[in-house]
Amino acid sequence: MKTTPRGDKLGMCAPLGRRQTLMGGLACLAVASLLTACGQLPQAPAPKPAKLPVFPPEPDEPRFFYERTIRSSGDIVPNDSSELRRLVTGEEQRGEPLSKPYAVAVYRGRVFVSDTVSRFVRVFDVPAGKMLRIGDDEGAGQLIKPIGLDVDGQGRLYVADIGAKAVMIYGPDGRFLRKIGGEKWFSRLSSVTVDPTGSRVYAVDIGGVSSDRHQVRVFDGVSGEHLMDIGKRGSGLGEFNLPRDLAIGVGGRLYVVDGGNFRVLVFDKDGRYLQSFGSVGKQYGQFARPKEIAADREGNLYVVDAAFGNFQIFSPDGELLLFVGDRSERDAPARYMLPSGIAVDEDGRVYVVDQWFRKIDVYRPASLPAGSGHLVLRPVATGPAR
Repeated sequence: MKTTPRGDKLGMCAPLGRRQTLMGGLACLAVASLLTACGQLPQAPAPKPAKLPVFPPEPDEPRFFYERTIRSSGDIVPNDSSELRRLVTGEEQRGEPLSKPYAVAVYRGRVFVSDTVSRFVRVFDVPAGKMLRIGDDEGAGQLIKPIGLDVDGQGRLYVADIGAKAVMIYGPDGRFLRKIGGEKWFSRLSSVTVDPTGSRVYAVDIGGVSSDRHQVRVFDGVSGEHLMDIGKRGSGLGEFNLPRDLAIGVGGRLYVVDGGNFRVLVFDKDGRYLQSFGSVGKQYGQFARPKEIAADREGNLYVVDAAFGNFQIFSPDGELLLFVGDRSERDAPARYMLPSGIAVDEDGRVYVVDQWFRKIDVYRPASLPAGSGHLVLRPVATGPAR
């Protein structure tokens, strides 16, 4: 009967002759070394956290930091499930997702997003940590196909409903107030902009191939009275070919995205043409498929381009200052496949909607400290303990 030599507990190194003994000893040593190594494998270094996008990138001084992405109510509503429960059950906090977002407007941390598939406006109330719907209830204020959005200085919401061919107005509490326009007023209503006081409403009619209504229609924000029209179809000075959106800059200047002519037209507050900037092309400062436009407090202009997959920032006179984002077929921060809407809030944060990735990316200006401003969850006040 074969026996295992003393000290060889694995029975792998029995003596087989001088040469075999030497080879067996080497094999035994190799196995022992391997086993020892297996017990002392070095731990893999912890992965470095991915750097969030900064614009412009180093070594230039940063002007904007990517801050967060909103895809659903789960991104702003406090989580009711415990961390332990999610670890045990594998439960994910998803919330109610965006279906097909288009435009965005922001008022004191409340992010309004039009959804052309869900057919209402979602309100992500970040300070309160909740999500609301506007235009979802049956009745006079029900939306058909909301596109463009804006808010005035009192928090009233203005919705360009391309289905109703009207601008629908809602109070800060979400209740329907009134509408402006109607079937006879627009060919293809695409966006709405309101001045801070709510006294003037600018509705952009994109027109179409068979329509001459390529113009901006101006209404009294309270009475709904039609005041004037700006522009007409064409490619000359002050003329439009598929206008997309309008922003109000410093001194009441009006900046209109002229999509089919690949430029931005500038008018004074009374609708008189002043100048234009931009042209068709692939170079910085040019446009390929411009969509929406927004202005900050300094009067700088932010223009989304669906073909470039970014937004470009211009001075009030049209000088290119910076571009943010890149076109990509893979979703990631500051990566876009079909960007459409853009807004700048009171703190200078920039909000960009991507229809394809169904998200809103948020950028914080370098001048604003992290965790400050309106886009912060506020603690709920509680009474004294009894």
